[in-house]
Amino acid sequence: MYFLRLQLKKQSLSSLRVRKAESGFLNVTLEQLRAKAFFQNTIDVWIMLCEEKGWDWYNINAYRRFIAHLKSKEIKMQKFPLCIKESGGMYERGKDKTKFLDELSHFSSYDSAAYTIKLSTDVLTYIRSFNYN
Repeated sequence: MYFLRLQLKKQSLSSLRVRKAESGFLNVTLEQLRAKAFFQNTIDVWIMLCEEKGWDWYNINAYRRFIAHLKSKEIKMQKFPLCIKESGGMYERGKDKTKFLDELSHFSSYDSAAYTIKLSTDVLTYIRSFNYN
């Protein structure tokens, strides 16, 4: 009986974590993003940076300045053909990542694209040095 209760508690905690993640209450750091994959797209990196700093990630001009910042630091970036329809839908706080990408697609400059970057320690330092205020 004790084993069964323990299993049920684990399942409850697990579903709670999923619900928290879906509602945006769990903070994922850039290190956790790097742990998932050493190479990440700049959209997801931007969202995680904003989460860490408490910024609104749904700011098109700030994202474009972020990309310009990365370019100015000469961080190697490969253009990433991110499909808008498959990019992730709703993100925390009800903001639509697909709509964000659609708005970005109206610009034709380098700073409105998605890129793949290697999340090395040095690159994370440069990412965190960005400030759009």
